[in-house]
Amino acid sequence: MKTIPKPRILFVAPLPPPINGSCIVSQQIKDSTLINEKFRCDWVNLSTSSRMEELGKNSAMKIMRYAASLFRMFCLLLSHRYSLCYLAITCHGVPFLKNAPFVLLCKLFRRKIIIHQHNKGMSADTDKWPYRWLFPLVYSKARVVLLSWHLYADIESVVSKENVLICPNGVGAETLSAEAHSNNQLPHLLFLSNLIESKGVLVLLDALKILVDRGLQYVCNYVGGETVEVDFERLATEINSRNLGERVHYLGRRQGREKEYIMEQSDVFVFPTYYHNECFPLVLLEAMQHALPCVTTNEGGIADIVVDGETGIICPQRDAVALADALQKLITDKTMRLTMGRNGQSRQKALFTEKAFEERMTNILVSAIAENKA
Repeated sequence: MKTIPKPRILFVAPLPPPINGSCIVSQQIKDSTLINEKFRCDWVNLSTSSRMEELGKNSAMKIMRYAASLFRMFCLLLSHRYSLCYLAITCHGVPFLKNAPFVLLCKLFRRKIIIHQHNKGMSADTDKWPYRWLFPLVYSKARVVLLSWHLYADIESVVSKENVLICPNGVGAETLSAEAHSNNQLPHLLFLSNLIESKGVLVLLDALKILVDRGLQYVCNYVGGETVEVDFERLATEINSRNLGERVHYLGRRQGREKEYIMEQSDVFVFPTYYHNECFPLVLLEAMQHALPCVTTNEGGIADIVVDGETGIICPQRDAVALADALQKLITDKTMRLTMGRNGQSRQKALFTEKAFEERMTNILVSAIAENKA
């Protein structure tokens, strides 16, 4: 009996390093047993930076990596007749201009296209040159995968609703203990993200100072990579200027088991982001997986992750007083901490596992290929 060959897909997406949400999700897809069983997969890496320090900077090495990726894609399109081209591109600013040629090359070869967006910001560029004519060219006839319907308003002037598919991210499937962090003498707060101001790094310090002035006892750990905006020296200066040296500690960047251990030893996860490109933070899903109540803001698709008053507390952005009020509730009420943490863990297990994400993504790819054949 003749075997029917598996559909072949060309994946064009950023892969780590450096480590960020888009790269992590792309790596999940690349490593997925389910997706590799269903399709023959070829990959082109969109990342031109090999470490965090290279982000936002130009160099001859990055130009060479970019040219090599574009050339590899051209050769693959010449060599294979793909059933589908999947592209995880940036939708705004200079990064969009860099990514657009990859989409246009697929269109030149008349291939069916799916664009998977882990970012936002298109609406700020739609009236600017050259975006106003390049956006329709790139997105016409393409299906677009968003992480949440909360993100659709950003692209609605370019992409019609019927061309949008929703696929929220997911993290590991294992069930973790909800009681692992119940033995701390003082509540342990955790901030985990790259040290970018708009992730709420300094707003949190202001809130922590308010809590000290109110007489509350706690420990807060900062975990994440240094950036040009906030390096170790600046963070230490900001901590000391608020007299928080005995309560706030910077632990550096942590990955793998080290990151798991820190979450296990924490009581509350704090993520007061106002980052303009925030969409669907994986770190919130990881915190929920560890049964941590989450104190965060309503940015991007976060409202789909954290249920205010049930799995955590959603605060106004850049409001240190409101953030301090929310943290005070959880610091002083252990029962609330544990209840919200368990609720969040149940929600993550039901909706946001890696397995659920892979199944949703597989169904999207299968449907797109079937639609193309029809």
